[in-house]
Amino acid sequence: MTGLYNSEDYELAAVTDMRLEVGEELKREYPQIRTFTKYQDMLEQRPTDVVCVSTYAPTHEEITLAALKQPGLRGLLVEKPIGHSAASGRRIVEAARKQGIPMVVPHGLLTRRTPAEIITKVQNGEIGDLKLVEVQNDKWDIFNAGIHWFNFFVMLTGVEQIDHVLAICDLTTRTYRDGMQVETAAVTNVQTKSGIRLVMSTGDFVNVNVEGKGVVFRLVGTKGQIEFYGWESGYHIQNASHPGGEFLHVGEFPNAGHQLHLENLAQMIETGKSDYSVAESSLIALELCEAAYLSSKHHCKVQFPFEKFTPPAPVEWEPGQPYSGTGGGRDGRKL
Repeated sequence: MTGLYNSEDYELAAVTDMRLEVGEELKREYPQIRTFTKYQDMLEQRPTDVVCVSTYAPTHEEITLAALKQPGLRGLLVEKPIGHSAASGRRIVEAARKQGIPMVVPHGLLTRRTPAEIITKVQNGEIGDLKLVEVQNDKWDIFNAGIHWFNFFVMLTGVEQIDHVLAICDLTTRTYRDGMQVETAAVTNVQTKSGIRLVMSTGDFVNVNVEGKGVVFRLVGTKGQIEFYGWESGYHIQNASHPGGEFLHVGEFPNAGHQLHLENLAQMIETGKSDYSVAESSLIALELCEAAYLSSKHHCKVQFPFEKFTPPAPVEWEPGQPYSGTGGGRDGRKL
């Protein structure tokens, strides 16, 4: 709402929140808006050019498909994750594309100068060939934070094709966050076709090994490395130009976050040229989230393309136990 209000491209017209008191509070902040407690009433009584779906992921598909039926709709913003599953997210993107409605998914890292500059440096070879990306993230999870980090990894590698995902999740605390069941702790390994690895640690309590930081990224290449801290500005780089390592302070773009995504959407509407690349990269990130949970559930690698993955039949095999000599299997010394 702040992005819409601050942008010269939009007039903030209406908002729906299930809680009446939230609408009353927002009405005091934005006196010009109409408020509703049901999105169906808003779409019917106050139709708009653009609809922003910023609810919990399990409700995105229902609301977005309803918005697409609204006469005169010209653009969509759908929060990340696009859906609660890759299949749901894919249906949303395909429905928008089918109607030719421009759509953005507001991944905040894509609008900040620090990660944008890092992506450029990596793709220009300033740390050599990228080999490893490590992420440590405390008090967050694969679904609600990992969606950002996966999206950054997808963009960092130039949307290189994913080979597989292998993950393990600890479920012991029954943690939930933003309407979804999530892990107590997890380690997720993603590998691209060329062998670039992402290793991500998430969970309720992750020992981030940089003091005072809640999230750390380490990018390791053949000729150097970069470290940065999620939403913070600036990064540490060690390469041929900075052999001893140096922290580079970086400013921010004039407009960032949702406002920049919304203004990109306005430009698409004005030019009539829809670009679904951000939505597609977000969909890949959502596939990685779901693949991580499926990998942990079925104790297997999840091979990509994700939509072709079929979970294997359960296997009675416990690594680390003595082999009985019966029951099949294969001799690892003869591989």
